[in-house]
Amino acid sequence: MSAWTVGRRRDLGKLARAGSSTVRGLALLPAIVALVVIGAFVNPAFMRVSNLSNVAQQSAALGAVVVAESLIMLIGNMDLSVQSTYGLAPMIGAWLIVPIAGQGLGTELPPLAGVAIALLVGLLVGTINGLCVIRARFNGFIFTLAMLTLLAGIQVGIVSGRTVYRLPDAFIYLGSGALLGIPVSVLVSAAIFLASGLFLHYHRLGRAMYAIGGNLEAARAAGIRVDAIRIGVFMVAGVLAALAGVMTAGRVVAVTANQGSGLIFTVFAAAVVGGISLNGGRGRMIGALSGVVLLALVNNILILSEIQTFWIDASNGVMILIALTMARFIGTETA
Repeated sequence: MSAWTVGRRRDLGKLARAGSSTVRGLALLPAIVALVVIGAFVNPAFMRVSNLSNVAQQSAALGAVVVAESLIMLIGNMDLSVQSTYGLAPMIGAWLIVPIAGQGLGTELPPLAGVAIALLVGLLVGTINGLCVIRARFNGFIFTLAMLTLLAGIQVGIVSGRTVYRLPDAFIYLGSGALLGIPVSVLVSAAIFLASGLFLHYHRLGRAMYAIGGNLEAARAAGIRVDAIRIGVFMVAGVLAALAGVMTAGRVVAVTANQGSGLIFTVFAAAVVGGISLNGGRGRMIGALSGVVLLALVNNILILSEIQTFWIDASNGVMILIALTMARFIGTETA
């Protein structure tokens, strides 16, 4: 077989994989439209601007965490601890800026310092995960599961299970503020999706991430700094999870001891439904965004229909099963 034929087949294979990832992302658009129509019939309140704005604001933080997990999945890893980073990071930030009367430590640091500390906590957790999983070669699933449990324990322990409240305006701005009538959290989440999508598509490091997820050893042989990039992705994911936690704290104007509990299941549901491969190397941010929107609409319709909350959790599992079935039929298996 000639070198030209081999190269041609390789190029066609790349086009096919890129096309199937795009198809997965766009395939959710008819479902989203259908859900909008269904929601309008289920409850007239569904189409109100206030309801749709609330849906967008509530799912903005989820979107940031989905981007974080999707980036890690694209390089062929996973990080379960984003759930606890989402809770612990804003808890520490709030704990250090809130007075004792609001269940804080009493140090009463400036609000922006609290936000910075929360992001630094996310960066620290991401760095530890990256170094231990990539450099020390711990099993990624087990290590991040242990980190999830450890961080959740710290989150509850430092406040003895209480809720930190009386958060200052500057700390809650990302979650409760608005710009030109649009929630700031929605704008931030949209910017995260856009920036990550453009980075993956156009930047050489973004393309290297796909190569790493597709074939780690081949990427290493091609001269890609595999370990440095993977550690960097874990670090970015930690910061994004912390940022999402700050947005949620701002939206509810408090940080509860169980913030983030069960979040990881919804995160994986959105990513998998959106076509992010659990094996790495395949998926687009437009698909991940579609997955977030789809889950948000389903949950909102169920809430407006006064369906009991445990059925909402079950719906996320159904979505994952449907996504896996779709993947089998169109040839983009996610597992």
